[in-house]
Amino acid sequence: MSTFLTDRDVRTTPEGIVWEPSQRWVRGRKGDLTVVDSRRPVLVWEPGQAVPLYAFLREDVRADLLRLAKNPPTGTHSDSQIFYDLEADGVLLENAAWTFPADDLSGHIAFEWFGRSGRGLDHWYEEEEEIFIHPRDPHKRVDALPSSRHVQVEVAGTVVADTHRPVLLFETGLAVRYYIPREDVRLDLFTHTTHASGCPYKGTAEYWSWQGDDDVPPNPAWSYAAPMPAVAAVEGLIAFYNEAVDIVVGRVRGFV
Repeated sequence: MSTFLTDRDVRTTPEGIVWEPSQRWVRGRKGDLTVVDSRRPVLVWEPGQAVPLYAFLREDVRADLLRLAKNPPTGTHSDSQIFYDLEADGVLLENAAWTFPADDLSGHIAFEWFGRSGRGLDHWYEEEEEIFIHPRDPHKRVDALPSSRHVQVEVAGTVVADTHRPVLLFETGLAVRYYIPREDVRLDLFTHTTHASGCPYKGTAEYWSWQGDDDVPPNPAWSYAAPMPAVAAVEGLIAFYNEAVDIVVGRVRGFV
C-alpha cells in the first residue's frame, strides 16, 4: 500500500527549523561523481530563510567523501556545530555540508548549493530534471497565464510597450509580472547587457537597460529565452520591474 504525504507532514523543531519529508528522487553530483542519491530527502526551511534546502539521510550520502571541516563556520545554519569539507574529483570544497542541531533531523546531512555559495555541488536533479539555485518550494505556485488585458509600460514618460496580449505571471509572495511580446516593445530604446539571473521556477534571464539619461535603475527589463516547462508561455517575452517603470493595466476586452 502506498503512503501519501499531506500538509500535516510539515513539522517545526524547538530550534525553529521547519521541515517536511519529500517523495522526490534527488541526486547531487560533483563532476561525474554522484555524491547524493536519495528517494527520501527532507525539505528544510531555516529560521529567517524564505527558500528551502534539502537534507539527506547519511546512508544516502557518500559519507566517505566527507571530512570534518578544518575551519567550521559555527553559528551559521541554525547554530550547527558539525560541518564537513567535501573531497571529490580531486577538489576540496570547504564547509560543503553540515548536520543540524535539531534532534528531529539527527542522521541527516545538508549541502550548500553551488548557486548560493560556490561551495556546493555542480549539479542537482529532481527525478530527471536538473534544478538550479535552490530546491523549489512545494507550497509556492508560479502560473503564467495568457491574457487580453491592455498593458502599457512607460519609462521616464515614454511609452516603451503597448499590448493586448500579455502573459501574466503570478508567483506566490511576489508582484504580478507582465510579459509582453517583443513586437509590442520598443527594444530599440534599450541596450542588451551582460547581466543574467537564475530562478529555480523560471530559468535563466537576460536583461536590457534603458538608454536614456533619466534616473532609471539598470536592467529594468528581462526575458527568458528558454524558460522552465511550467512557464513556457513567457518564452522570449519581455517583462519590466514594476518598481522601476510605470505599468498601466486596463480592462479585459469585451467587459465593462
